[in-house]
Amino acid sequence: MSQPEIPGKLPAVLDLAPGTYYWCACGKSKNQPFCDGSHQGTDFEPTAFEITEQKRVALCVCKHAGKKPFCDGSHRNL
Repeated sequence: MSQPEIPGKLPAVLDLAPGTYYWCACGKSKNQPFCDGSHQGTDFEPTAFEITEQKRVALCVCKHAGKKPFCDGSHRNL
């Protein structure tokens, strides 16, 4: 499998409303950390995740987190 691009080495800390979101796994999206369809033609697929109540989250932007789509500090080792 291909390696994702690394669009940033810090998480995206966002306040998200309830809903379903699609996290970019390939690193090519111009709408980081969310998918914009740029993965077409690659080995990657976006990761869907559900937010059930308004909350602040830290989403991985380096694409190497072990708990995708959430940041786990893996960017410190890149």
